[in-house]
Amino acid sequence: MSDQIKTLHLDSVLEKHSQDMSGKVVAITGTTSGTGYVCAREVAKKGATVLLLNRESERSRKSLQQLQGEVPNGNFKAITCDLQNFESVRSAALQISSAHQSLDVLVNNAGVMALEDYATVDGYDVQMQTNVISHFLLTKELFPLLKNSPQARIVNHSSGARLGGPLGMEYFEKNGGNLGGNGSEEENAKFQGPRWERYHQTKLANCCFTYGLKERLEAANITNVLPLLAHPGLALTQLQVTTAKTGGMDANSPFMAQAQSAEDGATGIIRAAMDPASQAGDFYGPAAGWSGFPELLTPEELLYDESNVKINWEGCEKAVGEFEI
Repeated sequence: MSDQIKTLHLDSVLEKHSQDMSGKVVAITGTTSGTGYVCAREVAKKGATVLLLNRESERSRKSLQQLQGEVPNGNFKAITCDLQNFESVRSAALQISSAHQSLDVLVNNAGVMALEDYATVDGYDVQMQTNVISHFLLTKELFPLLKNSPQARIVNHSSGARLGGPLGMEYFEKNGGNLGGNGSEEENAKFQGPRWERYHQTKLANCCFTYGLKERLEAANITNVLPLLAHPGLALTQLQVTTAKTGGMDANSPFMAQAQSAEDGATGIIRAAMDPASQAGDFYGPAAGWSGFPELLTPEELLYDESNVKINWEGCEKAVGEFEI
């Protein structure tokens, strides 16, 4: 589908905002398609060893083969990581720690959108655990390796859905399946209602994680780990296809006609992963909202609001344990 949309910005980002990645290790969640796939492909072309963190499936096996075909000299390694299962996330982190002394880039890319109101095996909302809490856990478990890098990057992925009301602690607790239901057809058509509020909570939480982490790193005088943030605008990926299956949205709606390609949607996380000029807290994405070049953006106050940051951090630590900086 995305090949029907002309890619406008990827080449420019790679030319002006990337670097040689030879000798670096990059871990990316959700690389079977869309922005994660594109990011994995491009950092591999720059010489990185790329760890592909996905649920084990035929889709993940085929995407690995496709990446190997597109980047014949690329160094890819598949790591089984199911973000809907904390045990799987811990196992993936242990596998990475056993094989590598350091980690240079962690791209917390994977996400689900506007899914139905149900709980994971751990009891949490499927969107919050997949998009937020498991990425917090993964980052926490891999943090010792990140600190061993001369300059590590933690790249979190948000979206335009970050904008809205404040975070609520109930979304971080074991309330999966009891967070408002699935909404009406009319609400979902307007991107409103409980399933879209749950999605908003996750996209805001990813921002608050970034800026909460920035505060803690600065307090600990840790300067070699850069927390970074990106958003893809509106990119045509499998994200819309998945939510459309359960009535979350219409992937073929006129709204999606505004979308940019998955390649351009990936340029924010690609820039965050490789721009030599990046500094802690930098936020990349289309300035106009839906599409465009991944500019350096000014984060909205909501993203680093003290109360929101506190709810995100305390909620995640309650779920998966203390994050030791």
